[in-house]
Amino acid sequence: MFDIPEIKYCTECGGKTEYRTPKGDNRQRYVCTKCGHIHYQNPHIVVGTIPVWEDQILMCRRAISPGYGQWTLPAGHMEMHETTQEGAIRETKEEAHADVTVTTPYFMIDLPFASSTQIFYIGTLVRKEFRAGEESLEVRLFKEEEIPWEHIAFFTVKRALRNYFSDRRKGTFPFHYDIKYKEGPKGEPDYVEKP
Repeated sequence: MFDIPEIKYCTECGGKTEYRTPKGDNRQRYVCTKCGHIHYQNPHIVVGTIPVWEDQILMCRRAISPGYGQWTLPAGHMEMHETTQEGAIRETKEEAHADVTVTTPYFMIDLPFASSTQIFYIGTLVRKEFRAGEESLEVRLFKEEEIPWEHIAFFTVKRALRNYFSDRRKGTFPFHYDIKYKEGPKGEPDYVEKP
């Protein structure tokens, strides 16, 4: 499921590629057999927010796969030429038509098995105005006791929310960092392997 995507043709000259270790490198890459261009493939960075309004969290019900119909926090892939903070704010606007202010990153998790890193900011809603974007079926505010834990699309979102509610009870919001080294079975418990 998380294999490296195949690159059949060179983006520079259109020649065929082969998967091998280039001279002076220590990893296999797709290399053009015609012009020698090396095609580097890099991890995906997902950015998002935990949007807060008073004692509630704004969540989106997904209109796309994976996780169609399940709940998540507004998040998505970081774009070129933007900061993680700008990306988190943009994704919140796109998925929930909500404006948030954010400061520093709150939760980061590395997923080497998926070649991905996810970063969440705590965002404060500027106003109580939101609606579903193109990738959302529904957007609504939840109090902690109303969170639909059994219908959350991703374990990383569960982890971010559990950290947030635990920290809110303590009255302090330190930065959290976790790693999950391998993919678990569907419906796996909300745990993360730490280094």
